[in-house]
Amino acid sequence: MGLEEYKGVYIYAQQVDNKLSSIAFELIGKAKELANDLGTDVTAVLLGSGVKGLADELGAYGADKVIVVDNPVLETYRTEPYAQALSAVINEYKPDIMLVGATAIGRDLGPTVSARVATGLTADCTKLEIGDFPLNPVPGKENEQKHNQLLMTRPAFGGNTIATIACPDNRPQMATVRPGVMQKLPKEEGRKAEVIEFNPALEENNRYVEIMNVVKAVGSVKNIMDAKILVSGGRGVGSKENFKQLEELADVLGGMVSCSRAVVENGWLEQAYQVGQTGKTVRPQIYFAIGISGAIQHVAGMEESDLIVAINKDEDAPIFDVADYGLVGDLNKIVPQLTAALKAEMGK
Repeated sequence: MGLEEYKGVYIYAQQVDNKLSSIAFELIGKAKELANDLGTDVTAVLLGSGVKGLADELGAYGADKVIVVDNPVLETYRTEPYAQALSAVINEYKPDIMLVGATAIGRDLGPTVSARVATGLTADCTKLEIGDFPLNPVPGKENEQKHNQLLMTRPAFGGNTIATIACPDNRPQMATVRPGVMQKLPKEEGRKAEVIEFNPALEENNRYVEIMNVVKAVGSVKNIMDAKILVSGGRGVGSKENFKQLEELADVLGGMVSCSRAVVENGWLEQAYQVGQTGKTVRPQIYFAIGISGAIQHVAGMEESDLIVAINKDEDAPIFDVADYGLVGDLNKIVPQLTAALKAEMGK
């Protein structure tokens, strides 16, 4: 494989029902940073049926080029035709880096495609940067250190350590990226991307599945990733009933309630409200961590919050190491008093 043939930073622009998913814009934002370091451009790969009209939106958020594979077979996501299409794009255009969102679709598509194009894939990344590999040159083998490599960082061993992984000998360098971690760029109205229409042959085989029916359920759970203020509770809250105190505080602030893994395991809240390594990554303006010890698995999902306020009776709780403000004491006394004070201040 001639690695010098592979150039450019590519992202898979996920769309569902001809609507782009937010992860597409987040990936473009990170891809622009990587591309600037490499002196190259950003290409979004758009797969679907009747989706060419979405290319302008990708351009407005920073994509320099958009490769559109438009085929009726791609109307609804299925592993085989989508894997054929994305693999064909990679084999034809030879990207140096290929980023895919770690969504339900991306976690299925990314590994399938990486196997077909004979490269590695680092899953569920929380940090991406361009650097040297190995990070530090091996004494006596300094000339073997490779530069301008994609360094892919992800929590490992249940979040108890952080691993930085590279793929120096194969291309493209592929990663799935956790939603909510990367920041999208501001939208530039009128900015256009170069649109490239590519129509590879998609061959039906015994790995095709037939979609008999699509049932769309209307969800009643709000997305905590959209919240500006989160009031998050942990095991220390004590019970499902005690979460009413957190809900009252969230209502006064115009925010939402979220939680740690222990709360979900105890059945106090649904998994959709979980923040952390096995939950969602959030970046609100204010994050209240109430009765949360601050294990690394939870911190990984909220440490990028603009302002972190921790309430815990254990003054040695790790959460205070990442908090901007900390209150040591009984949450059952502090939270009602805080809620009452805010109501009085805000005239509620």
